[in-house]
Amino acid sequence: MKKIFLFLAIASLAITSCRKDDNESTTEEVSIETQNSYDDEAIKQFLKDNYFDARGNIIAFSSTITTDDNEKPLADYNPVTLPSGVVYISRYIPTNGKTIASNDVLRIMQRSNTYVAVKATDGKIKFDSQYSFRNTVDATGTPEVDPAYYYVKNSVLTSDTYKDKTRSYFEIEGLQEGLKYFKSTEVADSDNYNMQGVIIVPSRAAFARDDHFAYSSYAFRNRSFVFTFQVYKTDTRTPAQD
Repeated sequence: MKKIFLFLAIASLAITSCRKDDNESTTEEVSIETQNSYDDEAIKQFLKDNYFDARGNIIAFSSTITTDDNEKPLADYNPVTLPSGVVYISRYIPTNGKTIASNDVLRIMQRSNTYVAVKATDGKIKFDSQYSFRNTVDATGTPEVDPAYYYVKNSVLTSDTYKDKTRSYFEIEGLQEGLKYFKSTEVADSDNYNMQGVIIVPSRAAFARDDHFAYSSYAFRNRSFVFTFQVYKTDTRTPAQD
């Protein structure tokens, strides 16, 4: 029975064991120091170029319409930059919220994307090559439960398949760090979502240039992540869930 559960845990992770960089931006790779500075500048520009809609989804300002002229850019929501470079914005604090522990079982609704920060032909540093990392709003309409990119189970790490891997192979450290500043809403799963805010993770606080689990056909080398989310509920993880 234990072998069956272990197989299911690994199967839930294994979208594919191989990945290619064919989908990656063709922009020439810069030094790590330059990439880190690009990430920081691109985050600042992203905060200027986007705003929250009524449900907290991130929308880009349009240059061709005027209906968004009175919207407030993300930069005006008092974004907080952590020493790691992670930036977060809290839209609201749940009245009955619960502190999110590092190994909690999460139920998270989100529209989250990943980007590469590059220098454009006009000399501006910006996010490019957008790719959807997770979109439970338009996909299932229900929160994702217990994602390994937040906390990978010990049963996976000790399996024959991944026994030589560490947590950093699976987990996005910057997301873990950012969620410490939020609380779960502790409400039932519902399509009536209201995003709590955003966590922007520069590549150095994600997978940087390290090997990582293949969450999709994309390789996340040099990629920053923008998590727009609502944590519906958390449960304290039990030994049986680990």
